[in-house]
Amino acid sequence: MLPELHAFVTVAGETVLRIIPILIGLGLVFAVLTHWSACNPGRPWWRKRELVTDIVYWFLIPMAARFVRIGLMVMGAAYLYNIHGSDALMAFYDDGFGPLAAMPLWAQAITFLVVSDFLTYWIHRGFHRAKMWKYHAIHHSSQDLDWISAARFHPVNILLGTVLVDVGLLLAGISPNVMLWVGPFTIATSAFVHANLNWTLGPFKYVIAGPVFHRWHHTAADRGGSSNFAGTFPIWDLMFGTWYMPKDTLPDAYGVDDKSFPESFGGQMLYPFQR
Repeated sequence: MLPELHAFVTVAGETVLRIIPILIGLGLVFAVLTHWSACNPGRPWWRKRELVTDIVYWFLIPMAARFVRIGLMVMGAAYLYNIHGSDALMAFYDDGFGPLAAMPLWAQAITFLVVSDFLTYWIHRGFHRAKMWKYHAIHHSSQDLDWISAARFHPVNILLGTVLVDVGLLLAGISPNVMLWVGPFTIATSAFVHANLNWTLGPFKYVIAGPVFHRWHHTAADRGGSSNFAGTFPIWDLMFGTWYMPKDTLPDAYGVDDKSFPESFGGQMLYPFQR
């Protein structure tokens, strides 16, 4: 029992120590950028409603996702490939395996980004359907949408929308070393697209998701809320008819259509099960 507890505390501590400098860095960067290029002028991010709730999400959700990801990778290796024991698992996952592992690391990273973004595009669309919306509504509940809102996800949403995709690609042969590149990129882009910036990215808006592109997605369903599902590459929205970026207009209202929506972290965790 003690070794497991020690491992838990170690992983949890590593996650917290990793998140703190990320939060400080992102906070400083977007405080400066928003001062000059705010999409919706008003209160700065550090005075937003439910700030404490968003900070709790930034610490607890990545930690939970990390434990679940590791657990699923261990079980997947055991049941699919009959790999057991810490040394065997480390050797198994160290450089990946199969045809995907034969690619250079940069090619694996690109493959991971493209395939995972394609899969999460469709999963994201699924979460906007009636049966799954109750979980995804948590992410859309922030009325003062800003970079720090990026981690506001219900664990069910994270499990089905991110963790399972990651684990599936790693079990398919992508090296976990790719996560050393993809992880920081994903955090940065997620914070970027939620930031309170009026950046449309000009012609590059068709290449990579930007703040205005994604902020439209956080508006009401009859505006842009049923569009712009891509997390990184808008080409999926262009291909499947869900692109929405009207000219000379900026998104300006966010949140969910539920006056009783809870503000606290605990209340939001229970929200899907109360409906």
